[in-house]
Amino acid sequence: MINDEKMATDIVDQMSMEEIMEQLLHQAPQNQRLGIPEYNWWGEALHGVARAGTASVFPQAIALAATFDVHLIEEIADVIATEARAKFNASVADDDRDIYKGLTLWAPNLNIFRDPRWGRGHETYGEDPYLTARMGVAFIRGLQGVENYENGEEPKRLKTAACAKHFAVHSGPEAQRHSFNAVVNEKDLEETYLPAFHEAVTEGKVAGVMGAYNRINGVPACANRDFNWKLLREKWGFSGYYVSDCWAVKDIYENHKVVDTPAKAAAMAINSGCDLNCGKTYAYLKEALEEGLVKEENIKQALKRLLIIRMKLGILSDMQSDYDKISFLENDTPEHQKLVCRAAEKSIVLLKNNGILPLKKVKYSKIGIIGPTADSRNVLEGNYFGRSSVYITNLDGIRQYLSTSDTRIIYSEGCHLYKKSFSCMSKESDRLSEAKAVVNASDVILLFLGLDATIEGEEGDAGNMYGAGDKDSLMLPDCQQLLQKTVIELAKAKGKEVIAVINAGSAVDISYLKEHCSAILYCWYSGAYGGAALANVLFGDVNPSARLPITLYKEGQLPDFLDYSMKNRTYRYLREEPLYTFGFGLSYTSFLYHFIKAEPKPMTEKGICVKIKVENSGSFDGEEAVLVYIDKCPKEKDKYLENANYIPYLSAENQPIRSLCAFNKIYLRAGEVQEITLHIRETELMTVLENGERILLKGRYTLEVAHLKESFVYEVS
Repeated sequence: MINDEKMATDIVDQMSMEEIMEQLLHQAPQNQRLGIPEYNWWGEALHGVARAGTASVFPQAIALAATFDVHLIEEIADVIATEARAKFNASVADDDRDIYKGLTLWAPNLNIFRDPRWGRGHETYGEDPYLTARMGVAFIRGLQGVENYENGEEPKRLKTAACAKHFAVHSGPEAQRHSFNAVVNEKDLEETYLPAFHEAVTEGKVAGVMGAYNRINGVPACANRDFNWKLLREKWGFSGYYVSDCWAVKDIYENHKVVDTPAKAAAMAINSGCDLNCGKTYAYLKEALEEGLVKEENIKQALKRLLIIRMKLGILSDMQSDYDKISFLENDTPEHQKLVCRAAEKSIVLLKNNGILPLKKVKYSKIGIIGPTADSRNVLEGNYFGRSSVYITNLDGIRQYLSTSDTRIIYSEGCHLYKKSFSCMSKESDRLSEAKAVVNASDVILLFLGLDATIEGEEGDAGNMYGAGDKDSLMLPDCQQLLQKTVIELAKAKGKEVIAVINAGSAVDISYLKEHCSAILYCWYSGAYGGAALANVLFGDVNPSARLPITLYKEGQLPDFLDYSMKNRTYRYLREEPLYTFGFGLSYTSFLYHFIKAEPKPMTEKGICVKIKVENSGSFDGEEAVLVYIDKCPKEKDKYLENANYIPYLSAENQPIRSLCAFNKIYLRAGEVQEITLHIRETELMTVLENGERILLKGRYTLEVAHLKESFVYEVS
């Protein structure tokens, strides 16, 4: 086995400082003298290889989180890595080393979706630290090559290099991200914002970490030595490469204004442990070196870490691997397309059903389809997407499903996604009368509403109608609110039922739909085969099994968007009743939980084993996400309130109401019973004090299983 570190040191020792510094930019030039090829580090793979031509487009990350299926996520990431390799091998063979065509993939996004107004929240795995960590680790393992984790050590060779972003405490506002200071206390840091990154490093062995744009308590994230060096490298043992978000180093002097020159910004970043500059500010490192702001050894060490990653990928190493043999024919294959569809099916959340679903083809001769998201490709893609060779919109999927039946589809867009009319020549609501005609002519109505990346997205990326990517409110655009009210009131007057289908990447206030519709499906940004998946669920070929990875709030329930405190945010701290809480999701069948027990006592190094018996007591085969929560707060009359160990956190207001601590996805045929075991790590029982310290307190811990009325009290003595 080649010693990558020694080889990297040998290469760096042969280079001049000018040659070294030019390799620290994301667009690294060729060094012909030393045989180093040109390489562009910037690659995207959030839910498929992005911005590099044809590739599989999986459902957006938030949709994948809704599956609560780590095995599926790992399988998807492995396919993404295969396609990245297939495209890379073909590009390099033609000496094409352009942006987005490399093997360093800047995904996953492990930020916590703390506020649904944040435009980039759909890039994340939702609001829960535990779910985010488990999904993130699975995605990293898939990207980097599952087979490389067999010995439990850090991978010696990589299929592709994953990159956990954006470190840390980043979740809006997009409009101010280049100058914003995220003020966060030690408790929220340790309990909410950092756990997924910690797991990505210590368990996922992630190859890269990307710094955020914002400041953290006054210090720019990409130049924050306390985070990037002391925490990430010294405490967590991170040995990979650290890259700035794009042009974030420029922000240090231009927008954050913590220093006044680009040379000082470059020095501040590299001295904190930022190896690679996505941008051009590291071109000023020569000036910083001349001014004594940075040491040569820090610059050399940064390049060594970058070269080691390239060697692990086989870009600089003579060692051949099976990855180099992946053919271009392994990109966008029929098998991959089937997985895209399966992922979409498993991500659809059934929020309401009065029994109308699944639909019976023979019951309806005319199905009305109304709404701006019914025939939209944008709601399939989300953001950071590739170009699928096939797209099946919601309308396409239903039409194809019913192609062999006598059922007629009657369609109207009803309204624009957000504009008052489609034409500047027409009056407002110029498709509303057509929508009414569809209602009158149909037996049942499917109402398609929602958002896309032109309403919620990244600052400067989507040409967002609201300016910078974030949402102003949780309400649907005015034109859609008028459409839903008009359609539902007319349908009700005619005695016809309405099924609502929502495509969105975040929480939308659907109070009106919840009250008046017969059924509601939340489909997210559902991937290239989203319409086919929807049809399979609507007509009962697939039993919905997804759960909400976020809380669906009512308008007005949220604290100030700029407040990074977790108080009254997410299911863990929200004191009011939301529309739908994290973890909610219905099925076409029913599941019974027969018993729960936890062992061992006392706790071992492996934590607690929770055993649950689950029965599919309904008539449909289906999957069930088994969720276990822990309540660490002592109750008001609990004798353990007197325990001195509880004194530091007697205020229940400062502790989570409950927290997800284990989950598993199982498949049960109708009538089948399964006994499963879930492992709860000691870490999940620990309490985070106000100073950020994690401690295991003595006392009672209540374990709750979703859908099980009984709870189990586990005692730590």
